[in-house]
Amino acid sequence: MYMFQSVVEDLKKLLPSYRINKEKKNMRAMLLQKRRILSKEVAAAASAEVVDQLLKHPSFVAAKDVMIYYPTGNEVDLRALVDACPDKKFYMPVSHRASIEVRQYIGEDNLKRGKFGIPEPQTPSYKGNLDLICVPGVAFDRNNRRLGRGGGYYDRFLSSLRKVTKIGVCYHFQLVDSIPHERHDQTMTLVIASKSV
Repeated sequence: MYMFQSVVEDLKKLLPSYRINKEKKNMRAMLLQKRRILSKEVAAAASAEVVDQLLKHPSFVAAKDVMIYYPTGNEVDLRALVDACPDKKFYMPVSHRASIEVRQYIGEDNLKRGKFGIPEPQTPSYKGNLDLICVPGVAFDRNNRRLGRGGGYYDRFLSSLRKVTKIGVCYHFQLVDSIPHERHDQTMTLVIASKSV
């Protein structure tokens, strides 16, 4: 009898986590599909809106070492920042089993597809400090919470970078009222969304 009660108690503890994960999964599926069907023209125009907002934001203007990402799955494309800001150094993430490595981005010619099929810089690992990180996501909410793809790569990476400015970037439809969250989910400093889509 005691063993049965113990199992029931353990299940009760797991239920909130199970419910949150199910809500995240449903939200993720819906928004990824919406992002997937954006036309190239609409995605490019909305990406330009986000880039324009970043170029004017004081945190970005002040930053010298900035991490962006290579856009996949119709994500907001920030690569125009590189040509617009020759005075800054840009970096991209390289995902390993359970971690993210940072490498300097020096142009498209220096990229090679990694194990997840995402182009990665072939420069040495960067061990210095970052001033600002532009973080992709499936969704962000009004409290600057982020919903990622579900692997936890960014959450683990960002948890060790408390003093770095973290800007979530997304299309307007990816900015939602509330995201189900757990203790390990990282919060952004702010979120910048496109205005039109």
